[in-house]
Amino acid sequence: MSRWEIRIALVISLAVSVIPQGAVGAAPTTSDLVASLVVKGRAPKTGYTRAQFGPAWSDVDRNGCDTRNDILKRDLKAIAYKSAGDSCVILSGLLIDPYSGESINFLRGVATSSEVQIDHVVALSNAWQTGAFKLSADTRKAFANDPLNLLAVKGSLNSQKSDGDAATWLPPRKSYRCAYVSRQVAVKVKYGLWITAPEKAAILGVLKSCL
Repeated sequence: MSRWEIRIALVISLAVSVIPQGAVGAAPTTSDLVASLVVKGRAPKTGYTRAQFGPAWSDVDRNGCDTRNDILKRDLKAIAYKSAGDSCVILSGLLIDPYSGESINFLRGVATSSEVQIDHVVALSNAWQTGAFKLSADTRKAFANDPLNLLAVKGSLNSQKSDGDAATWLPPRKSYRCAYVSRQVAVKVKYGLWITAPEKAAILGVLKSCL
């Protein structure tokens, strides 16, 4: 069992109460979780808009900071805030991009902020077409702001990925692919989404190489 399978499987198992009390040793692997997912084709994109997942970057945990800044705070290093009394709005920081391994300097500004973007690991459009259209508006808002499904990444790679799943896009940094697909599986299990046959095959193919 890989370290990625152990770590991500435990996160999602706790989130959905899969592990019986006192039975941590019974935690499923990511491969087990993949096997639990329904497999079928994507539903039509009919009715999908970003607004179906609530306002962008809400303060769902009511900590005074919007979700985007929460994720930047979690994923960046050497952070400088906009002002001394503001622990939310990040002015600058350093991202070690999980998708490429590159070091990227983040600088808040119209021309520079997009160099670091917040990726929905399971894209909103993908989620909509694999079951999120059935979820309540509140659950979709939670999905769009769930830290489990969010990563600060290199902006150009986020744009390249678009709404692709594991069958159409994987991080160029091969050493991160195990963690990436495991996180996708964790998110889909947590929110009761399904996967397509090509997506399942791609995920299992990646997991075979995990150490």
